[in-house]
This record gives sequence, structure tokens and C-alpha cells, in this order.
Amino acid sequence: MLHDGKIWIGSCADGTPVFLLPSMANRHGLIAGATGTGKTVSLKVLAEGFSDMGVPVFLSDIKSDLSGMVSPGEASEAIDRRLEKCGVPKEEFDYHSYPTEYWDVYGEQGIPIRATVQDMGPLLMSRMLSLNETQAGVMNIAFRVAIREELPLEHLQDLKQLLIHVGENAKEYTLEYGNVSAASVGAIQRAVGVLEDQGGNVFFREPAIDIQDWIQTDPADGRGKINILCADRLFNNPTMYSTFLLWMLTKLYDLLPEQGDAEKPKIVFFFDEAHLLFNNCSRPLMEKIEQVVRLVRSKGVGVYFITQSPADIPMTILGQLGNRIQHALRAYTPLDQKAVKVAAQTFRTNPSFDTEEAITTLKTGEALVSFLDEHGAPGVVERATILPPQSYMGAISQEIRRMVIQASPLKSRYADPEDTEEAPATQEQPTPPVPQQPPAPQVQEMDPQRFKLINGQWYYF
Repeated sequence: MLHDGKIWIGSCADGTPVFLLPSMANRHGLIAGATGTGKTVSLKVLAEGFSDMGVPVFLSDIKSDLSGMVSPGEASEAIDRRLEKCGVPKEEFDYHSYPTEYWDVYGEQGIPIRATVQDMGPLLMSRMLSLNETQAGVMNIAFRVAIREELPLEHLQDLKQLLIHVGENAKEYTLEYGNVSAASVGAIQRAVGVLEDQGGNVFFREPAIDIQDWIQTDPADGRGKINILCADRLFNNPTMYSTFLLWMLTKLYDLLPEQGDAEKPKIVFFFDEAHLLFNNCSRPLMEKIEQVVRLVRSKGVGVYFITQSPADIPMTILGQLGNRIQHALRAYTPLDQKAVKVAAQTFRTNPSFDTEEAITTLKTGEALVSFLDEHGAPGVVERATILPPQSYMGAISQEIRRMVIQASPLKSRYADPEDTEEAPATQEQPTPPVPQQPPAPQVQEMDPQRFKLINGQWYYF
């Protein structure tokens, strides 16, 4: 919710509002807390605020509970009580929808996202395939061979053929690049086969995604588009999920021009279940992550990690997250108690309460909040009640999802792959017919008849 151009995230017990300044939003942030303590609501309030100020947002939806941002929220007694705590008259709270695009690696729940193997690069490809250090070295050699000999490297089939070529000429390439063993090539081939079974053939195809399609505003009112990655299926492979999001962030870093300090970010990227990114992370990859997080802010990109505990984030990354929202943590074990202590130490102390004790006693919907001030210094931590989102809190029906996707101007650009013959038939998912008129509602909460098409975008009234 915007107030005087700032994102109003919540209010303290005495009614003092807590704001995130748009000029400091690209200094990155963290939303942490145990399951069920309100992280999703905080994420939605931030995303809605960015959209209202004209900043596009990209976020992943693992449980489908973010898909309802295309529809306005609905009043309830619980929301009215929270508004009262925050000092917002319920009559003045505006429920409304947001311009939304749905994306899906598999093309089932949104517009397909595709990339080429060459675009992924050897470092992230090795991560996606869970290769060890020796196998990652062979992968790097394979990419160098492809560049030198101008071999195609778009689909997984191209990668398999390249590995065969490198294996057959291992003696030659060993002398020039380093050891290439048949065992390493065979292990990589097996990993590629597993990735194919997990749907890799659907992702590694063309046309590849243009990142400018994520950085769009609604032509009707200038609000930033909220790009939602439907990740319920992708999340079944945690390594592929985390590598995929890192690839997207790297694309933004590599292709966007330098912007320097600006009034607001160019795009904000939310990284849910962020701890997966750092699990079994190789040293070269960790260095790459640190570099991207440290430098991408100068290109106008804000990165917000969502995880259960600040201890899930390496200290070299945690130190760069200036905007913090900490929901409750449970201290049942000595390890949990240590995590609470670490979380408390990351805040600037407020003399009016004990930060460490407050973390374990926060109620659902409450959080400890500390944002950067106009000078870039961390603010004193405040205990606040988080505002409710203005959009619908819940999943939408499949009919409504299909109507939103069908109405998107990006659908025709990415709907059909250019290399249809490369993909196995088992990967193709038939597109359900789209009704000419909004169908009868399938769920009581969402009525398709209340959707209207305005300037190429569906809105729910």
C-alpha cells in the first residue's frame, strides 16, 4: 500500500507507520520467519506496493497462493481487525486487482519460459545437473569446444551430441584443455538423461525468453506488471528450481545497463525458499552469487530473499540485505535458539524491547521490521503489525487463469516452440479450449463474469 510515494508495510503498536523508501528498495532485503507466521502476506504487501509505484515484480509461486493477485481482495472480520491495529479505516482501504502475467517453465500454468543450453552456461548447467568438481570441469571444456568449433548448443540433444564428440576426441582435447575421461563424460550423459525426464526438453528450446518482457508496466495506469512464476511442479526438483531462478537473476545482471542511484528500482526480484540456492553450493558458484547480489543493485534490480531463518543465508550475502522483515521463529532446540540469536543480532537495537525475546513471541501477522533510511543507514528495529494485501489472498480457478493467459499479448510470442520436432511427444500438453465468453464460476469466491478486458489486460471487478 502506497502512502506519500512510500510503501506502507505496517504499523507499530502506537500507530506509527513503517515505510520502505523507494530509493532504497534496490538495496535488497530479507523476509524470514517460521512456517505460518505471515511471510507470504509480507511478500504480497511489498509486491503490491512496488506495482503501485510503477515497478515490475518477479516472484515464484510454489503453493499457488499468490495467483490471486489478479483479483481484488475481499473484506473480512480478520482483515478489519488488522486494519484497525494498523490505524487504517476500513472504509478507506482499497481492494483492487493487479496487472499480472503467469509464467511456467513447463507451459502448463502460464506462458512458457525457455532458454538455450548455451545461454545457461557451463557453471549453472553443472549446478542444474548436480555435477561434481571433476565433471563440472569437463562440462566447461565441452562449452569451450562448442564455441571454438561453432557447434550448435541450444537443446539438450545438442549437449548430448557435443559430449559424444568430446568423448570421441578426448585425447586431443585432454592435451589442449585438461583431462577428459570417459567416466566423466558418461556421468554427465546420465545426468542429462535425468534432466530430460524431469522436463528439461521443454525448457531448453526456442524462442528464448526476452527479459524485457518482465520489465513492463500496465499501459492503462502505469502500474508495474507482477510476473508470477508458477513453480509448484518445478519445485519438485529443488536444485533445478534454485538454479533456474539464479539464471533469471544472472540474465538481469548481464543484460541490463548500469543505472546507478535512482528514485525507484527498475524491477524487484523475490527469491522464495532461498536456502535452496546455497545448499551444496560450489565455491565458483558461491562467488558468482555474491558478485551478482553485490553489483546488480547498480542496474536497478532489487533482490528479496524469502526463507525461514537468516541463518539460511551466508553471511557474505546477508550483510548486503539492508531491508529486513523478521516474522516469528520457534526456539525448540539449541540450533533453533542459535538461529534466533543470529536473527536478533542482525537488527539495530531498539531500547524499548528485547529483540531476541520478541522474535519468539511475535504473533501471526506481526514482524520485526528494519528498513534503510534516506541516507542508507539501517533503521532501528520496530515491532509492527503487517498490513493486509489489497488483492485476493488465495488461488484462482483454472478458468480464470486460462483467460488471463489467453488475454496476454505475450502468449502468441512464446506459446509455440520453434523446434517442435526436437521435443518428445510425451512432453506436449494439450491446450484446453478457451471459451468465447467467461464460463460459469467453478468456485464460489471467483466469478469469471466479473472479469473485464481493459487495454489487453484482464481485470476482476
